[in-house]
Amino acid sequence: MTRDWDAATYDRVSGPQAEWAAVVLERLALRGDETVLDAGCGSGRVTAMLLDRLPEGRVVAVDSAPSMVEHARAALPERATVFQSSLTELTLDEPVDAVFSNAVFHWIADHERLFQRLYAALAPGGRLVAQCGGEGNIERFHAVARAVAGEEPYAEHLGGWEGPWNFASAEETAGRLERAGFAEVDTWLEPQPAKPPDPANYLRTICLGNHLEQLPDALRPRFAEDVHARWAAELSELDYVRLNIVAVRP
Repeated sequence: MTRDWDAATYDRVSGPQAEWAAVVLERLALRGDETVLDAGCGSGRVTAMLLDRLPEGRVVAVDSAPSMVEHARAALPERATVFQSSLTELTLDEPVDAVFSNAVFHWIADHERLFQRLYAALAPGGRLVAQCGGEGNIERFHAVARAVAGEEPYAEHLGGWEGPWNFASAEETAGRLERAGFAEVDTWLEPQPAKPPDPANYLRTICLGNHLEQLPDALRPRFAEDVHARWAAELSELDYVRLNIVAVRP
């Protein structure tokens, strides 16, 4: 995942992601003194929620996007160690007690390697609790974006482009986790439609960032506006499907 982000805008518009994270965090039982890896910390907005559950603990927060790491470092207290790394190349000096991740894994192509690295990061008995986009995630939105991308003047840049997303099924994810060594694996899909309060900036920053990278600078604002207009006319909500993951390193 090489894309950088508009971290400040993401932090402001990522209300749906924060709402999902609050529910997922409830699945991670903590004493409050552990060290937890936030795998894909983004702007640090959700990392702060995790720190609230660790009054005597600490967080190791990792993200691959430079702007996200910079924003998270500025936003988080000293109990959070923030650094830049791809999760598929992650190496920690010491194992952590738990791994948490929210809205990240679908940006990673190689889930086999991802789960191997997260397994290696965990101490024995440590839990992985995560959620990301799963099979069927924002299919209707992507259909709208593809329709606009197939029109001029965008087609020469985006025609046939499939994007970087990896929206896996619950079944294939369970198999990958087990092959990585995890036990007590539980995976399931959950529809979570959302209506972001600032849809134009939300779509530009979160849903269309990779599309925009394929376009010349001069076409980016117009493409984002065209997709937003058609989405607002035809759908007006985002058809999110979340993949939930719970597993333990024996």
